[in-house]
Amino acid sequence: MSSGGMLAAVQWVEQILLGSVATVTAVIAVGLIGLLSLDGRFDWKRGARTILGCFLIFGAPIIAAGLILPVDSSRPNVEPQNAQASIAPPPPRPAEQYDPYAGAALPQGW
Repeated sequence: MSSGGMLAAVQWVEQILLGSVATVTAVIAVGLIGLLSLDGRFDWKRGARTILGCFLIFGAPIIAAGLILPVDSSRPNVEPQNAQASIAPPPPRPAEQYDPYAGAALPQGW
């Protein structure tokens, strides 16, 4: 199998696992846990596993990126060109005797 075909297969699996099918499944699972808790047959262990599983499935790309980032030493640590530190702050405005409530109760035509 070529690398293009393998990449397409991996993207298809990723789309299945993180797409609308997974979202609908997670919503149904959390809804069932909610119904069980309303009925009084709630198992804390099952509820915790369900919520933890949802976090792991939908957070998998972020978790994987966090694990790979320290290992990937080939990328140089470069600051972005439009960093906020390179923009000079505006000069301070002169002190004014400004009262935001002065004339607030007056009609606009006065």
